[in-house]
Amino acid sequence: MSGVLPAVVLTVAGFFSGSVLFAELLVRWRKKDIRQFGDGNPGAVNAFKAAGAVVGIVALVLDFLKGAVPVALGYWLWGVSGWLLVPLLLAPLLGHVFSPWSGFRGGKGIAVTFGIWTGLTLWEAPTLMGVGLLLGKFVFKFKNDAFSVLLALNLLLGYAALRYPGEAVLLSAILVTVIVLWRHRRELSSR
Repeated sequence: MSGVLPAVVLTVAGFFSGSVLFAELLVRWRKKDIRQFGDGNPGAVNAFKAAGAVVGIVALVLDFLKGAVPVALGYWLWGVSGWLLVPLLLAPLLGHVFSPWSGFRGGKGIAVTFGIWTGLTLWEAPTLMGVGLLLGKFVFKFKNDAFSVLLALNLLLGYAALRYPGEAVLLSAILVTVIVLWRHRRELSSR
Protein backbone atom coordinates (compact mmCIF):
# COMPACT_ATOMS: atom_id res chain seq x y z
CA MET A 1 0.00 0.00 0.00
CA SER A 2 3.01 2.32 0.09
CA GLY A 3 2.43 3.34 -3.52
CA VAL A 4 -1.20 4.37 -2.97
CA LEU A 5 -0.59 7.83 -1.53
CA PRO A 6 1.97 8.86 -4.16
CA ALA A 7 -0.31 7.46 -6.87
CA VAL A 8 -3.28 9.49 -5.63
CA VAL A 9 -1.26 12.69 -5.17
CA LEU A 10 0.43 12.38 -8.57
CA THR A 11 -2.84 11.46 -10.30
CA VAL A 12 -4.50 14.61 -8.97
CA ALA A 13 -1.41 16.70 -9.77
CA GLY A 14 -1.24 15.10 -13.23
CA PHE A 15 -4.85 15.97 -13.98
CA PHE A 16 -4.48 19.58 -12.88
CA SER A 17 -1.14 20.11 -14.61
CA GLY A 18 -2.63 18.45 -17.68
CA SER A 19 -5.58 20.82 -17.56
CA VAL A 20 -3.35 23.88 -18.00
CA LEU A 21 -3.50 24.56 -21.73
CA PHE A 22 -0.06 26.08 -22.18
CA ALA A 23 -0.49 26.68 -25.91
CA GLU A 24 -3.64 28.68 -25.29
CA LEU A 25 -1.99 30.73 -22.53
CA LEU A 26 1.20 31.41 -24.47
CA VAL A 27 -0.70 32.54 -27.55
CA ARG A 28 -3.02 34.68 -25.43
CA TRP A 29 0.06 36.48 -24.04
CA ARG A 30 0.80 37.37 -27.65
CA LYS A 31 -2.68 38.97 -27.79
CA LYS A 32 -4.10 36.30 -30.08
CA ASP A 33 -6.82 33.67 -29.79
CA ILE A 34 -5.41 30.22 -30.59
CA ARG A 35 -8.88 28.95 -31.48
CA GLN A 36 -8.85 31.26 -34.51
CA PHE A 37 -5.95 29.37 -36.10
CA GLY A 38 -5.76 26.04 -37.88
CA ASP A 39 -8.43 23.67 -36.65
CA GLY A 40 -9.13 25.76 -33.54
CA ASN A 41 -7.49 23.22 -31.24
CA PRO A 42 -5.65 24.73 -28.25
CA GLY A 43 -2.51 22.68 -28.85
CA ALA A 44 1.10 23.08 -29.86
CA VAL A 45 0.53 22.85 -33.63
CA ASN A 46 -1.83 25.82 -33.55
CA ALA A 47 0.55 27.66 -31.21
CA PHE A 48 3.13 27.41 -34.02
CA LYS A 49 0.57 28.76 -36.48
CA ALA A 50 -0.67 31.54 -34.22
CA ALA A 51 2.53 32.81 -32.62
CA GLY A 52 5.54 31.28 -34.35
CA ALA A 53 8.21 28.69 -33.69
CA VAL A 54 9.41 29.85 -30.27
CA VAL A 55 5.93 29.85 -28.76
CA GLY A 56 5.10 26.59 -30.52
CA ILE A 57 8.21 24.83 -29.24
CA VAL A 58 7.68 26.08 -25.68
CA ALA A 59 4.04 24.92 -25.79
CA LEU A 60 5.10 21.53 -27.17
CA VAL A 61 7.73 21.01 -24.47
CA LEU A 62 5.36 22.08 -21.67
CA ASP A 63 2.60 19.78 -22.95
CA PHE A 64 5.10 16.92 -23.16
CA LEU A 65 6.37 17.58 -19.63
CA LYS A 66 2.92 17.67 -18.05
CA GLY A 67 2.54 14.07 -19.18
CA ALA A 68 6.10 12.90 -18.49
CA VAL A 69 6.79 14.39 -15.06
CA PRO A 70 3.96 12.93 -12.95
CA VAL A 71 4.28 9.51 -14.59
CA ALA A 72 8.08 9.41 -14.23
CA LEU A 73 7.93 10.54 -10.62
CA GLY A 74 5.30 7.95 -9.79
CA TYR A 75 6.81 5.01 -11.65
CA TRP A 76 10.56 5.55 -11.35
CA LEU A 77 10.87 7.47 -8.09
CA TRP A 78 7.98 6.29 -5.92
CA GLY A 79 7.41 2.84 -7.37
CA VAL A 80 3.78 3.22 -8.41
CA SER A 81 2.88 0.03 -10.23
CA GLY A 82 0.08 -2.37 -11.09
CA TRP A 83 -3.43 -1.04 -11.41
CA LEU A 84 -2.43 2.23 -9.71
CA LEU A 85 -0.69 3.08 -12.98
CA VAL A 86 -3.97 3.33 -14.89
CA PRO A 87 -5.22 6.58 -13.30
CA LEU A 88 -1.65 7.94 -13.13
CA LEU A 89 -1.17 7.43 -16.88
CA LEU A 90 -4.61 8.74 -17.83
CA ALA A 91 -4.79 11.82 -15.58
CA PRO A 92 -2.56 14.24 -17.56
CA LEU A 93 -4.28 13.29 -20.82
CA LEU A 94 -7.78 13.62 -19.36
CA GLY A 95 -6.85 16.99 -17.84
CA HIS A 96 -5.56 18.20 -21.20
CA VAL A 97 -8.43 16.88 -23.31
CA PHE A 98 -11.17 17.90 -20.85
CA SER A 99 -9.65 21.01 -19.29
CA PRO A 100 -12.03 22.49 -16.71
CA TRP A 101 -10.36 25.89 -17.27
CA SER A 102 -11.44 25.90 -20.90
CA GLY A 103 -15.03 24.70 -20.72
CA PHE A 104 -13.92 21.05 -20.92
CA ARG A 105 -12.74 21.73 -24.49
CA GLY A 106 -9.07 20.99 -24.40
CA GLY A 107 -6.45 19.80 -26.82
CA LYS A 108 -6.07 16.60 -28.79
CA GLY A 109 -3.40 15.19 -26.49
CA ILE A 110 -0.58 14.14 -28.83
CA ALA A 111 2.30 15.84 -26.98
CA VAL A 112 0.85 14.80 -23.62
CA THR A 113 0.59 11.20 -24.86
CA PHE A 114 4.25 11.24 -25.88
CA GLY A 115 5.07 12.58 -22.43
CA ILE A 116 3.07 9.91 -20.61
CA TRP A 117 4.76 7.07 -22.45
CA THR A 118 8.20 8.67 -22.09
CA GLY A 119 7.61 8.90 -18.35
CA LEU A 120 6.83 5.19 -18.24
CA THR A 121 9.00 3.56 -20.93
CA LEU A 122 11.66 6.21 -21.44
CA TRP A 123 12.40 5.95 -25.18
CA GLU A 124 10.65 2.75 -26.30
CA ALA A 125 6.98 3.68 -26.78
CA PRO A 126 7.60 7.28 -27.89
CA THR A 127 10.07 6.09 -30.51
CA LEU A 128 7.51 3.71 -31.98
CA MET A 129 4.83 6.40 -31.95
CA GLY A 130 7.25 8.83 -33.61
CA VAL A 131 8.02 6.25 -36.28
CA GLY A 132 4.26 5.89 -36.86
CA LEU A 133 3.84 9.64 -37.29
CA LEU A 134 6.80 9.84 -39.67
CA LEU A 135 5.65 6.84 -41.71
CA GLY A 136 2.19 8.34 -42.03
CA LYS A 137 3.52 11.72 -43.09
CA PHE A 138 6.42 10.80 -45.37
CA VAL A 139 5.98 7.19 -46.51
CA PHE A 140 2.23 6.71 -46.71
CA LYS A 141 1.74 10.46 -47.29
CA PHE A 142 -1.61 10.62 -45.52
CA LYS A 143 -3.26 13.91 -46.43
CA ASN A 144 -4.93 13.97 -43.06
CA ASP A 145 -2.57 13.94 -40.05
CA ALA A 146 -5.18 12.10 -37.98
CA PHE A 147 -4.36 8.94 -39.94
CA SER A 148 -0.71 9.29 -38.94
CA VAL A 149 -1.89 9.58 -35.34
CA LEU A 150 -3.98 6.43 -35.85
CA LEU A 151 -0.91 4.58 -37.13
CA ALA A 152 1.20 5.81 -34.20
CA LEU A 153 -1.41 4.69 -31.69
CA ASN A 154 -1.66 1.28 -33.32
CA LEU A 155 2.09 0.89 -32.87
CA LEU A 156 1.66 1.91 -29.22
CA LEU A 157 -1.02 -0.75 -28.77
CA GLY A 158 1.14 -3.40 -30.39
CA TYR A 159 4.07 -2.44 -28.17
CA ALA A 160 1.93 -2.51 -25.01
CA ALA A 161 0.38 -5.87 -25.94
CA LEU A 162 3.80 -7.45 -26.51
CA ARG A 163 5.62 -5.79 -23.62
CA TYR A 164 2.83 -5.73 -20.99
CA PRO A 165 0.31 -8.46 -21.92
CA GLY A 166 -2.63 -8.69 -19.55
CA GLU A 167 -1.42 -5.84 -17.39
CA ALA A 168 -2.67 -2.43 -16.38
CA VAL A 169 -0.28 -0.79 -18.85
CA LEU A 170 -2.04 -2.49 -21.77
CA LEU A 171 -5.41 -1.27 -20.49
CA SER A 172 -3.94 2.22 -20.18
CA ALA A 173 -2.67 2.08 -23.77
CA ILE A 174 -6.14 1.06 -24.95
CA LEU A 175 -7.80 3.88 -23.02
CA VAL A 176 -5.25 6.47 -24.20
CA THR A 177 -5.86 5.33 -27.77
CA VAL A 178 -9.63 5.63 -27.39
CA ILE A 179 -9.37 9.13 -25.88
CA VAL A 180 -6.94 10.47 -28.49
CA LEU A 181 -8.84 8.94 -31.39
CA TRP A 182 -12.09 10.33 -30.00
CA ARG A 183 -10.49 13.80 -30.09
CA HIS A 184 -9.54 13.15 -33.74
CA ARG A 185 -12.94 11.71 -34.71
CA ARG A 186 -13.85 14.57 -37.07
CA GLU A 187 -10.61 14.34 -38.98
CA LEU A 188 -10.80 10.54 -39.14
CA SER A 189 -14.34 10.62 -40.51
CA SER A 190 -13.39 13.04 -43.31
CA ARG A 191 -11.10 12.00 -46.09
